[in-house]
Amino acid sequence: MAVSTTVADANNAAKKMKKKKMFKSEYTLFDAVTKGGWTTKLSMVVMGFGNIAHKRVIKGLIFLLIEAAFIFYMVMIGAGALAGLPSLGDQAQVEVWNEDAGVYEYQTGDNSLLYLLYGVATIVFIVIFFCFWAEAVRSAYKAECLSKRGGHLNTFREDLRSLLNENLWKFLMFFPFAGILLFTILPLVFMIPMAFTNYSTIGDHLVLFDWVGMENFKTILGLGGSLGKEFWSVLGWTLVWAFFATFLNFFFGMILAIVIQRKDTKLKAFWRTIFVISIAVPQFVSLLIMRTMLNRNGVINNLLMDWGWIQQPLPFWEDATWARVSVIVINCWIGIPYSMLQVTGILQNIPGELTEAAKIDGANSVQVFFKITLPYVLFIMGPYIITQFTGNINNFNVIYLLSGGAPVPVGATAGKTDLLVTWLYKLTIDYQYYNLGAVIGIISFIVLSIVALITYRNTAAYKDEEGFQ
Repeated sequence: MAVSTTVADANNAAKKMKKKKMFKSEYTLFDAVTKGGWTTKLSMVVMGFGNIAHKRVIKGLIFLLIEAAFIFYMVMIGAGALAGLPSLGDQAQVEVWNEDAGVYEYQTGDNSLLYLLYGVATIVFIVIFFCFWAEAVRSAYKAECLSKRGGHLNTFREDLRSLLNENLWKFLMFFPFAGILLFTILPLVFMIPMAFTNYSTIGDHLVLFDWVGMENFKTILGLGGSLGKEFWSVLGWTLVWAFFATFLNFFFGMILAIVIQRKDTKLKAFWRTIFVISIAVPQFVSLLIMRTMLNRNGVINNLLMDWGWIQQPLPFWEDATWARVSVIVINCWIGIPYSMLQVTGILQNIPGELTEAAKIDGANSVQVFFKITLPYVLFIMGPYIITQFTGNINNFNVIYLLSGGAPVPVGATAGKTDLLVTWLYKLTIDYQYYNLGAVIGIISFIVLSIVALITYRNTAAYKDEEGFQ
């Protein structure tokens, strides 16, 4: 046991050292700034000079072109965008009397949204430019060091070839990273400062708005106002919904897969096909049909009343408890087949020797389930369950198409079945409280990031990735 533990520790240490070597460069920016020669120092002002001086002309010209484009942007647009960011504009639209035409004409004032957009975009461009600048300086220092010791300097063509060999990971990760940057990080960066403004219909601040600091966070998180009370109510229901929507789907999907997978079950393919039909039907069609069927005058209530089982329609969407139970049950009907298919694939890969050995040792079906089947399934599906929990917190389709957040109390902006994401949608689209919607988006992002990272790093799949191999 001690020998095997020592070997495992040595292998883990070797893996960590390999990762460090992979991502740590010999030619760092700090060394380039502190130890670099005159060509490297000049590259800090004229990007690409160090590469050009050491005959890496194409690479040097690319860096120089990036610097020229950045300077042009800053002179033409960037400087003005940064100057307008603190004030977000102060000139409102005004009416001016036109003597010749005999009518009032409107003179366009400042648009705070454009000031905010261009200002944030300029800051992002500066950060991106700094990354290119750091790479240019580091590249110049590398070229200088290799030239001094007579090492081989890659040509531009050799650099391109390296992207298909030892640097293939850089090439393959570029497009996913670019997608995350454009469609996730940049919208988030633009949304964050919006949360610190009064951009909303309150006080007619849709065109010209100002910075208000933490006032929006106090409005949402405080219990003194109506919006604060709605937030904590919606947050509580969102967590309850995510828990039941995730673990009921997983549990019943697993049980269904185990029942179908049993040797005694006949027509396995037929039963799987029956349950997969709900996946084949577009989800929005199923949800809208179920919403209609559960209406006060829908098919379900009419049938139950015709059969004499009830005297008055059941309040599926009029009562908070009925509505919440209904959306959870219908979500199970939609989600269980997905879990069933995934667990089926896992069950088919559990070594038969494990279950046979357990039965020989006297274990019954319940013991086999809790000692072998369940740990194996949880090991494989741990990251997926976390993903599903996060997705259910942001499950816009089911709630919005099925209940629309109903029932909605009089005077409230959020319904009893609204999640944070559907409430955010209503605040921004229906009520145009863009600043409050941004606050809710930031809070949701922080909570989900912390929960997802902590839970994932504590799963067996993360801690012991070779445990079931």
